[in-house]
Amino acid sequence: MMPSLSRFTHPLGNLVRERPVLAIFEACLRCNSQCGYCNLPLNQGRDELSRENIQQVFTKLYQDDGLRYLFIQGGEPLLRKDLPEILEDLAQIGFHLGLITNGTLLKPSIVSRFAQLPMTISVSLDTLNRERYRSIRGADQLPQVLEGIAHLAEFPHAKYLTCIVSQQNRDDVLDVVRFARSHGFMPVVGAYHWGIERYGKVDLALQYERATAIHVFQQVLESELVPPGYFRNYLKDNIQWLQQEPLNACDAGRYSISIDASGNVAPCYALESAGNLLDSSLRDVLAHMDREAIQHCSDNSSCNLLCSRVVGSALHRPLSTLLTPTRLKPEQPEPSPVCSP
Repeated sequence: MMPSLSRFTHPLGNLVRERPVLAIFEACLRCNSQCGYCNLPLNQGRDELSRENIQQVFTKLYQDDGLRYLFIQGGEPLLRKDLPEILEDLAQIGFHLGLITNGTLLKPSIVSRFAQLPMTISVSLDTLNRERYRSIRGADQLPQVLEGIAHLAEFPHAKYLTCIVSQQNRDDVLDVVRFARSHGFMPVVGAYHWGIERYGKVDLALQYERATAIHVFQQVLESELVPPGYFRNYLKDNIQWLQQEPLNACDAGRYSISIDASGNVAPCYALESAGNLLDSSLRDVLAHMDREAIQHCSDNSSCNLLCSRVVGSALHRPLSTLLTPTRLKPEQPEPSPVCSP
């Protein structure tokens, strides 16, 4: 009885003490895209944790530190050939998983394995226009993404389609949101960030006037294609951020941490790492985090990244979060769009 009870008491204690319950794990340092808004240090030949290292490190994080939720990203995490096995290991430990992928490498055999795990899937898609996709993502991959999305038609868990608003795709966002709903995905719309500490590449082709981006988010809100609940609130938070109004405190280093593929831990990907889990405990790493830097970043409302605000936002709006649908039925299903040039 006690081990089962500890699954709940440990993370609840973390929430009370403002200690992490969620980690964003960069499982892979490689990527097959070159997104204009990504400034993560990828494809540079650094070491990645082995499957055995991951199992060892995350077992401790679960059992000793109370972490329960993992967002798995890269790079493109599916470039790791052993990712299915890694995710199965993490699920066996007890984690709830969220895979963040560009969708280019989703295949029926992989999706069927993922369907057996306590896991959500988020596919990144900024436009349905093939040329604009290539321009934003640095690779001509829209057909592969649409194929990957088709493979998720019967995926039994929550699935999300994430669209990042930039100057290049501002006229495409509503089409992407409609496409998401027509295929049973929850549309998640966020804003392009640039020049924020170490995060967010400065790309003049993607930069927008804040008023322009605000109009896009208002259009999505008015469409009512995003159901009431957490992700509709997130749309409103984006407008608030774009208007340079204060947001609630960021989760970085408090309710969430970032772990890169080498095991380095930072409050989030915008801030410097404070230690490595191969030679330090999470408790020691947390003790060495620069709390002033975290507070400064949060106070200045530097970003509204979903990964570093999800826990705090849920705690501030618990009823709304509980009412958020986890699965959506396709609305007026349409054939996959032709990849327009």
